[in-house]
Amino acid sequence: MSELPLLQFDAVAEGEDVAPFVLENVNRTHFVKYAGASGDFNPMHHDDTMAQAVGYPSVFGHGMFSAGVLSGYVTRLIGGVANLRKFSTQFRGQIWPGDTVTFSAKITGKSTENGENRVDMDLAVTNQDGKAIVLGSATAALTS
Repeated sequence: MSELPLLQFDAVAEGEDVAPFVLENVNRTHFVKYAGASGDFNPMHHDDTMAQAVGYPSVFGHGMFSAGVLSGYVTRLIGGVANLRKFSTQFRGQIWPGDTVTFSAKITGKSTENGENRVDMDLAVTNQDGKAIVLGSATAALTS
């Protein structure tokens, strides 16, 4: 993610799409690492036998794994979590092993509030088929 641009208030325009981050070939190791970091060891995310027993084709990623990568994407764009004013997500689908997932943002507004230059963004996490996995929004303070 280090190749993402740092957004500057004067350099972005309402309606502008921000450079996306693409995570190719998501795999079970991603899910297990997230489980270890979060303490969420629900077997649906690491045990194929358990996942298949309840009707899933295989294990799938934690919803918060998707939201966590999305939050990392946003905070890199805006220069750190200290610049984040609002962040919300809605879970819409699952990430499966082998998926390629794109994290994207679109500038939907610019304003000055409490002496800060702020941008509003619509956020999306989509899979290789364009299916929404997570939708969300964020507001951030940016430097000029």
